[in-house]
Amino acid sequence: MKGKSTKGRGAFRYIQNMGRSFMLPVAVLPAAAILLGIGYAIDPDGWGENNLAAAILINAGNAILNYLALIFAVGLAFGMSKDKSGAAALSGLVSFLVVITLLSADAVAMYTGTSPDEVNAAFGVIENNVLIGIVTGLIAAALYNKFSDVKLPEYLAFFSGRRAVPIIASFVMIFVSLVLFFVWPLLYGALVTFGEWILNMGALGAGIYGFANRLLIPTGLHHALNSIFWWDTVGINDIPNFLSGSGEQGITGRYQAGFFPIMMFGLPGAALAMYHTAKSKYKKAAGSLLLTASLTAFLTGVTEPLEFSFMFLAPLLYVVHALLTGISMFIAATFEWTAGFGFSAGLVDMVLSLNNPVANQPWMLLVQGVFFFILYYVIFRALIPALDLKTPGRDDAVLSTEGATADDGDEDTVRPSNADDKYTRKADQILIGLGGKENIDTVDYCTTRLRINIHDESKVDKGQIKAAGVHGIAKPGKNNIQVVVGTEVEHVAEEMKKML
Repeated sequence: MKGKSTKGRGAFRYIQNMGRSFMLPVAVLPAAAILLGIGYAIDPDGWGENNLAAAILINAGNAILNYLALIFAVGLAFGMSKDKSGAAALSGLVSFLVVITLLSADAVAMYTGTSPDEVNAAFGVIENNVLIGIVTGLIAAALYNKFSDVKLPEYLAFFSGRRAVPIIASFVMIFVSLVLFFVWPLLYGALVTFGEWILNMGALGAGIYGFANRLLIPTGLHHALNSIFWWDTVGINDIPNFLSGSGEQGITGRYQAGFFPIMMFGLPGAALAMYHTAKSKYKKAAGSLLLTASLTAFLTGVTEPLEFSFMFLAPLLYVVHALLTGISMFIAATFEWTAGFGFSAGLVDMVLSLNNPVANQPWMLLVQGVFFFILYYVIFRALIPALDLKTPGRDDAVLSTEGATADDGDEDTVRPSNADDKYTRKADQILIGLGGKENIDTVDYCTTRLRINIHDESKVDKGQIKAAGVHGIAKPGKNNIQVVVGTEVEHVAEEMKKML
């Protein structure tokens, strides 16, 4: 049983790391969204045909979308490597290029003695299929982690270590390509069938996706779910098709549009309800936390700081939030109100969507948002006092002066930090709360969270961590801690790494 448990934890950690690594290639998309959004705004009718500046901006944005699979291969290889080395990224590039070259329609036609038109359709779409990018990136990272420390005889020493990995990868990918020659058509056919099933469900499928997306947020596994709907994994490809203006108006964007009313309006409505139901002595501290998180959600669409403020204190409210998200997705898809995003469903991406050629009545999402602001406020305002839910400002544990809530049962024993810099001080306080350097195995981060693997969970002091001003703490697996820092997480993570 112990062996199975260890394997289970290892698999969970791997999936967690993969979800975190997805954020590196995804972080490129805002650039495409901005370039395309401005280009469409300059020339909303000709999409570059009537204006040189618009043509340059739109083509520059499409350059990112046209090589998205390659970006995923490089990004995942880098993100999953043990020391974030450029050699791992290069191995991802080599791995992807070998596979798509060996399995292109022309190459397969040559192997089989047929014409490219007669080759299975799966090989015709392999060059920019994100799933191929993900697979080759993960394999490249695994090769790097295994062989980057290899030492060759002195006469071959130049090719030792990291330099050996791209060479090894190029040969391994020949074997991978051989396997994919037989497996890829079957897998692609199954994925297309799944995609068609989701598409045939129409608005209901969008609603189910929205509900599942929010439920997976605490684990960080929502990134894997998103890849099915947002990228060209099963043929839906919602984000690139929307940003490039190549989809169907009113349909493309349905797996994004319903998030705007929730992130820009619904969650801020919940925050207002939590503020109004907070105890008087905690109201100021709770208000500071909730206002900051609400502005972040409204402007950028980053909702984790706000969601984590009640996710574990009042899980019933979080289930309600997930249900309301599904309903919002269903409503937007039913009426074919569409908008899209390059980063997340906040005001910035909403503005960029307004002139997108496949956006359909995006302003109606703002009207829907006002409705959801009221709905969230009424539901949260009714449930919190009725069920005595421990939302921010209602917990008898101490709210720190920086606005962070302590969990029930945590002692308010905050050890001081001698650090001067804001990020250094926060990193130092979190490190103390995690049990010190000797208790840390690995530290990494995603959009808003520190992801830390520890040796002994009994040494973790949640009160100390909360005193650093964080938005929440999650424990998705044994010896795995996630600390929701917010959008400044990268700076805090780098300071922690320096300390370690």
